[in-house]
Amino acid sequence: MRWVKKIKGITDSGYTGIKKIQSTVKLPHKRKKGKSLTKEEKKENRMIASERVLNENVIGCLKRFKILSDKYRNRRKRFGLRLNLIAGIYNRDNVGK
Repeated sequence: MRWVKKIKGITDSGYTGIKKIQSTVKLPHKRKKGKSLTKEEKKENRMIASERVLNENVIGCLKRFKILSDKYRNRRKRFGLRLNLIAGIYNRDNVGK
């Protein structure tokens, strides 16, 4: 995977070490032991979660086709083609929503 400075990543709190590799990543704030998050931190966490939920929903829909959730057992050459076809089906069904 290539890391590009122009691209901003959005991850969950399990990827704390990625900040060392890619500085443009958005991470939610974690609560410190014995302390709670400030209102500002909670607001930022909600904004990050609202951006992430769109991607998570699309990935969940694509997993229903089993190409992303199971081991791919066909020719590797055709993986991109099949993934693009499934993405096209998803886009066709969800254009008006």
